[in-house]
This record gives sequence, C-alpha cells and structure tokens, in this order.
Amino acid sequence: MLKRRFAATSAAGTILAASALALAQTRTTPAPKTGYAPVNGLNLYYEIHGVGEPLILLHGGLQATEMLGGILPALSHNRQVIAVDLQAHGRTTDIDRPLSYEAMADDIAALMKHLGISKADVMGYSLGGGVALRSAIQYSDIVRKLVVVSTVFRHDGWYPAVLAAMAQMGAGSAEMMKPSPIYQTYARIAPRPADWPVLLAKIGDLLRKDYDWSSEVAGIKAPTMLVFGAADAIRPEHMVQFFQLLGGKKDAGWDGSGLPIARLAVLPGRTHYDIFSSPALAPTVTLFLRAPMPGAE
Repeated sequence: MLKRRFAATSAAGTILAASALALAQTRTTPAPKTGYAPVNGLNLYYEIHGVGEPLILLHGGLQATEMLGGILPALSHNRQVIAVDLQAHGRTTDIDRPLSYEAMADDIAALMKHLGISKADVMGYSLGGGVALRSAIQYSDIVRKLVVVSTVFRHDGWYPAVLAAMAQMGAGSAEMMKPSPIYQTYARIAPRPADWPVLLAKIGDLLRKDYDWSSEVAGIKAPTMLVFGAADAIRPEHMVQFFQLLGGKKDAGWDGSGLPIARLAVLPGRTHYDIFSSPALAPTVTLFLRAPMPGAE
C-alpha cells in the first residue's frame, strides 16, 4: 500500500514539474536583475533577463525559476523575459491565502504594474500555464500574446489516472518526496524550507478543485499558442477542444484567409514531464511571439 501511494504521489508531483533533466540544466544566461515586488500581501520574487519586448514566464507547480534555465537563453536573446516565482514557490514566501489560479493571475497583473509594464506576452507551463491563462481571461487589456504549455482549461482534461494521482497530493506526501530533485531545489532556495508540507497541502487542495473555463477561454482575444507533448498527461481530445474554443474550427482555405489567430503545436515524442527540455519548444514559441499582431501592417 505504501509503495502504491508513493508511486501515485510521485506521479502527481511530476505532473506539476519539469523533468529532472530540466532541473539539472545549468544557466548559461548572464546574471539577471532580481527583485521582490510587494503585491497583494506577497513579496513576489522575479528575475529579468535580456532587453526588448517583455515576456512574463511562469514555472510549473512545486518548481521555481530554476526549471526555466534551459529555455531562458533562447527566449531572452532579443527580448526581456521576466521569470517569476509564484506564491509559496521558490524564493517567494507563502502567505495566509489558498493557492488559486485566479489569485496568482492577480499577482502577475500587480507585478506588471509594479514594474511599469503596460502590456506583455505571458507564457506558462502546467500550473504556470493555468496562471497565464487566467491572466489573459482576467486582464485582457495587459496580455498581448499568450502561450500555454501543457495546461488544461477544464479539470477533466487530464487523463483519469493522472487525476487519481493528483487527488492523493497533500501534506502527507511531504516526507516521501524529500529525496526528489524537486524538494532539493525547494530546500536550497525557499525562505522557509519547513513550509514544504504546507505547500503540498495547498497544491493538493488546488488540484482537487473542479473547474471549467470553457466560456471564458472562448472569449480570449489575445493571439494564443497551445503547446503539448504528443504523449502529454492531457487527453488528445481535450487539446483539440482547447484549440476549437480559440477558433480552430474550420479549413483555413488555400490562401490562409480562414486561419485562426490561435496556434496549436504538438511536439512529437514529448511528454508532460520533459516538454521543457525539448529543443523544439523555444523556436516554436519564438516564431509565434515574433509574428505581427493580427491586423498589423
């Protein structure tokens, strides 16, 4: 029973994070500008890499900006990338507030205001993808383009076995996960490493919450790119439904006149756990972000 519980818990933890390979990647970017933004009762940690048009970059659950090291050099080559440690993650100390996608989206909007950024592209993976998605829903006027990586718009978008594993996540998983690279990174950089069980409890509550953002997703105006692994933890039919909600419902025509402003990318041979280490991810996203806005000359 303990062995089975450990396997399920480990699977749920991995769903929320990049692979160990991504964790082990070494930063090759110059030293970033770092800071803490006092927003919504948090001291939200952020890093600024590169210069140019701003891109907010959000990590997966139980992770931190460290997991973004493999993609940061490419994304910040010709633009300013602001990587953020979300509530209770990385260097951002937790507060007495449940974890929710909506509240963390509020934090991102407040961070942009703090930094004097009126509009930015927003990209997130898994948990961070949910926050990015909510940012575009709740703050449509400040999100220029949206990139959602391995994220669902409805709770049942995950495979049933994945949902079952997520349901077991909680404070009781804390000790079993301590040998993992995820915890080792947390213990090294978190202001209060003893909060690890609290983070797992809050993540568990978030993962068990049912939601359906279908109608709100259908109203997103920002050009959006969806990126999944071909063997993701997300059901393929859900990926298609996501794209359809954003306008992908018909043939674009020989001249491309019917092409939706949304884009769908499925990276072959990639899973939920290793998609951030894919060499195809950065160029796929960069082409989308650099493309002219719809209606631009």
